[in-house]
Amino acid sequence: MIEIAGISWTTLAVLAAAAFAGSIVFGLTGFGAALITIPVAVHVVPLPFALALFALMDLGNAFRIGFENPRNAVRAEWVRLVPMIVAGTALGVTLLVNLPRRWGMLALGVFVLAYALYSFARPESRARIGRGWAWIAGFSGGLTSALFGAGGPPYAIYLSQRGLSKAQFRATLGFATLTSISLRVAAFLVTGILLDVGVWIAALAVLPAAWVGLSLARQLFHRISRDALLRAVAAVLVVSGVSLVLRALA
Repeated sequence: MIEIAGISWTTLAVLAAAAFAGSIVFGLTGFGAALITIPVAVHVVPLPFALALFALMDLGNAFRIGFENPRNAVRAEWVRLVPMIVAGTALGVTLLVNLPRRWGMLALGVFVLAYALYSFARPESRARIGRGWAWIAGFSGGLTSALFGAGGPPYAIYLSQRGLSKAQFRATLGFATLTSISLRVAAFLVTGILLDVGVWIAALAVLPAAWVGLSLARQLFHRISRDALLRAVAAVLVVSGVSLVLRALA
């Protein structure tokens, strides 16, 4: 089998397909790419490799989404989230470099399953929650961003209960996600996770697929129900989460 820097063409194809699907989800919802990309990728590459690779993709996507309508962002909400995003990221990276692969995969599987079940059973109530919850959301998002590449869900859950308009929600979430991903990329550079040559070679296959997915998402944005999409994604995540848990326990 032909390989490039130890990565087979089959592996590159799987990574590119995950990038394409994840970017469609990100383009439609403003978050959630890693909930698709990372669970798929860890079946063919180690978790740190997958996190480093898709951190590059997420950063590019976040820049495109985060600066679409920056005037709509509620800066006060973003400022409340940032300090704990930093703290959560620092702890997450520390755990990542010391956590055995088996336990990392198990934790990822449980996290994915928990979010999938939340998506299925999320309450319809739009009652507002207090601004103090920003500390929990920021810390949780920073932690899960570094550990699993998925910081978006905690930010989305918090901001969706703050009484923001659809435009404010999307723009503010974009800023929070961009901050989280930027910190993750910086941390991965400092710890050496992003210095793997194979990651940058794989990025040559992943990034073009991601850009195609993001472009397609823009065309689909007004043609598909966001709730329908999230429920379909949740169904996929249940399968992915179960698969990861079983593989970790095998």
